[in-house]
Amino acid sequence: MATPIDPIKAVKQVLPETNVQKKTGPDFKSILESTIKKVNSTTKNAEQAAADFATGKTSDIHSVIIAAEKADIMLQLTTEVRNKIVESYREIMRMQI
Repeated sequence: MATPIDPIKAVKQVLPETNVQKKTGPDFKSILESTIKKVNSTTKNAEQAAADFATGKTSDIHSVIIAAEKADIMLQLTTEVRNKIVESYREIMRMQI
């Protein structure tokens, strides 16, 4: 009578040993958190620059407009990235397994 074949032992004999290395870079969550914090701080800086201009603490309108536009562009980009992430999630959820 033949001895039964252990499938795991057979696969280990056929396939070479591989070392799975853990990724050392930042994960998606930390990238997203840091980006949102940057957008928030840029928006706060733009609001502070506008308040300083309105109260007369500064007379440089160019820096106020540049700060406001920078904050607006960063917010638009963040919103579009969020929309793409939500769209991708919905697409994955619609997939049939």
